[in-house]
Amino acid sequence: MNNLEQYDVVVIGAGPSGALASSLLVQKGWRVLVLEQQVFPRFSIGESLLPQCMAYLEEAALIDSVHDNAASLGFQFKDGAAFHRAGQNTTINFTEKFTQGPGTTYQVKRADFDKLLADKAQDQGVEIRYQHTVVDYNDELNGASLLVHNEQQQAYRVNARFVLDASGFGRVLPKLLDLELPSHFPVRCAYFSHFKDNISDKNFDRNKILITVHPLYSDVWYWLIPFSDGTASIGVVAQSERFNNDESSDVLNQFIEQDPYLKTLLAQRQLLTPARNIKGYSANVSKLYGKHFALLGNAGEFLDPVFSSGVTIALKSANLIAPLVDRYLKDENVDFDTHYAQPLQAGVDCFRTFVTGWYDTRFQDVIFYSEQNTQVREMISAILAGYAWDTNNPFVAQSERRLNVLAQLCQN
Repeated sequence: MNNLEQYDVVVIGAGPSGALASSLLVQKGWRVLVLEQQVFPRFSIGESLLPQCMAYLEEAALIDSVHDNAASLGFQFKDGAAFHRAGQNTTINFTEKFTQGPGTTYQVKRADFDKLLADKAQDQGVEIRYQHTVVDYNDELNGASLLVHNEQQQAYRVNARFVLDASGFGRVLPKLLDLELPSHFPVRCAYFSHFKDNISDKNFDRNKILITVHPLYSDVWYWLIPFSDGTASIGVVAQSERFNNDESSDVLNQFIEQDPYLKTLLAQRQLLTPARNIKGYSANVSKLYGKHFALLGNAGEFLDPVFSSGVTIALKSANLIAPLVDRYLKDENVDFDTHYAQPLQAGVDCFRTFVTGWYDTRFQDVIFYSEQNTQVREMISAILAGYAWDTNNPFVAQSERRLNVLAQLCQN
């Protein structure tokens, strides 16, 4: 085993939350090490960003790198969301929203996007080790000790005064420390891939993600995320019993053919890579922080892909935690519950209200209601644009009650 190494902060995972948190901390002068199990670039879903993300990236001085490389990497300008259900079409424009802040963003190929952020964090002074896997965690008197396996499976230890778990669906610390809890959501499965979409419909707006409700099952939906190079990410989400045991690509194509609108829109589609599937991705934990650690993004709680909230929650968690860790490392008293867990959870709970309302159709009925109030629409637009922490928005502050009242109005 190599000589023990010492860092101020060790971050597990080089995805968006890991890159953002490490970038913010290294800019404060701390020694930061990122341990990433995989090699970048690598495939990931969560390709449709929300405008709120842009504010967090700007704060960490990561935004220029995204803007400068967007065209060459096929990132697609995004200004809203389009919805289709049983012949009905509607759109929400994120620039027409209640909350101040960016109203546009990008639809990104996550392999390239995540590498872009990680590379920029490295340029800022973050050390990243790829193919290094954290296999054990121990609290020590003044920090934590991690047992790590490198790419040759050689073991070494590294000490940190504080550890951030940004491992996403890998959920390293929740597994090692037995923090995992079942999600409140049913077990759902997603089948997805990238296509050359060959969409010729002149009415199709590539600046928006398209969310389509299955013609027979209101709890089954599709995403269509266009990129600027003529390709698109396409997926279908349902409870696992709705799917058969065919090859993933066959399952995905079968479901596309089941919706008349998508069948026509994507009649000339060409599959670029074999489809993948993930099952039971929704997850929860018993706590978001401990004596010398905190969980970021999907390592904590992941809701559902329906409104693309995953990357926004991940970046919000990194944005919240970095100044607290900075204070902690300066030996100041930090209340992680009051200033991290509670505010992060408040926004997650707001998203949860609308995700739940999507599947029980309350929110679908609101989205497709034909006589919408402009002010209410702007409040809803703000949440779907990622501003789920703006408590000046009544639909954030009282999301469940407000959604119920609105749904009853739309259903009458």
